[in-house]
Amino acid sequence: MTNRDLATKKVAVLGLGIEGAAVTRFLRGKVNTLTVLDHAKRKEMLEKAQGELRVQLEQIWDDPDIAKEVGDDYMDKLDRFDIVFRTPGISYNNEKIQEAISKGVEISSQIKLFFDLCPARIIGVTGTKGKGTTSSLIYEALKNQSEQDGSEFKVFIAGNIGYPAISLLPKLSSKDIVVLELSSFQLMDLDQSPHIAVVTNLDVEHQDYHKSLEEYHKSKYNILAHQEEGDFVILNLNSTFPGEWLLGVKSDVVYFSSDEDERAEAFVREISGDQGVVVKSGDKEQLVCRQSEIKLVGRHNLENIAAASLAYWFALAPSSNSDFMQTLRRTVKEFTGLPHRLELVAEVDGVKYVDDSFGTTLGPTIAAISSLPENKVIILGGSSKGADFKPLAERIAQSNVSAVVLIGDEGPRLEKALSAAGYMGTIAWGGKTMEEIVGCARSLAHSGEVVVLSPACASFGLFRDYKDRGEQFHQVVAKLKNK
Repeated sequence: MTNRDLATKKVAVLGLGIEGAAVTRFLRGKVNTLTVLDHAKRKEMLEKAQGELRVQLEQIWDDPDIAKEVGDDYMDKLDRFDIVFRTPGISYNNEKIQEAISKGVEISSQIKLFFDLCPARIIGVTGTKGKGTTSSLIYEALKNQSEQDGSEFKVFIAGNIGYPAISLLPKLSSKDIVVLELSSFQLMDLDQSPHIAVVTNLDVEHQDYHKSLEEYHKSKYNILAHQEEGDFVILNLNSTFPGEWLLGVKSDVVYFSSDEDERAEAFVREISGDQGVVVKSGDKEQLVCRQSEIKLVGRHNLENIAAASLAYWFALAPSSNSDFMQTLRRTVKEFTGLPHRLELVAEVDGVKYVDDSFGTTLGPTIAAISSLPENKVIILGGSSKGADFKPLAERIAQSNVSAVVLIGDEGPRLEKALSAAGYMGTIAWGGKTMEEIVGCARSLAHSGEVVVLSPACASFGLFRDYKDRGEQFHQVVAKLKNK
């Protein structure tokens, strides 16, 4: 799709969140007619929005050249439009979407339009876990190398990480590199693939959104399905991928691993009682980092570093005398991670407090338990859409979790699952405020242990979102430290 293709079209944007607002602003003046559709009316929408998003939404609402249709029936009669841009929160499988497709309406998205119009090289990163950290590592390393060399190319990061890719288009040239974090929601109907695709791992997630596990996997597959010769796909040897993924793939397939494996171009190796990430360079091996040298918490982050190192390597295609390894090593050692993802907040009276509030599903919380070697007091609970807590409870029962602090509506179901799994540690109820929750966890933790907020649930009911939950955790722990 080109700007010329858009000029004669009647276009609707379905959903006015971060992506919806961004694509609306981009399309203004480029289409025949532009209409935004949303369930929420102006007052409700603006009350929920904050910061820059609120400013953008106010501008859209005040713009007489943008039609607005809101209310319960906002998805009725989509066949009035030539193109409908759906936001990720609205599934491609939605009955109204499928009805519109059957009537000849083109269903697109912000990410699809970005791929159509982007002049820069794209590195796409997806996976059930680790895609945000891996994307950020790739971005930081490439940016540092560009700045160090005084290179003509610029590096940008966007996508599921929180910045709409479409907003980058006016800044981009063919020399630049864009790192995109891509969710299954964004990949679901994508018909193009990035030059370099990274799949950190593949597990069970978003079963409330996708019709089946097979559909979830198929969505992820789109990141590599349309690659051509000269492209690269970077896969995790320790993760199980559907066998058909690599049938007919035209790109170069490269592997990383959490274990030393001859098939892997980057892997984790035991080094004198430590662990290190090693990258192969022809017949040579180069050490990227040791775990004792980095600020990231958890062994799983060594896998993220291995994946990021390969993407960095193929993006630069460095010569043998390049200083790119020094830049990569420095970046990895200085990188502190993303907020609310196994983030070490502070150590108080010998107890470490770790914020993993981003863990809103079982997978990240199970990974957090495996990644922290110390005895743990874990804060669990919130709200969910009927998640099966059995795998999490069994993992807790088999690990060194000394106590569980339960919160929120899912507390009773978690308690039942823990009991059924034979968990022998302490189960306590944390209360309704973060002060009460942290206070309860602190009373159960001993010097040398870790208190980790990794709820495996959404925050609704107690906090605005996972960010608010994590920020309140930071604030309460800071008060403890300053006492």
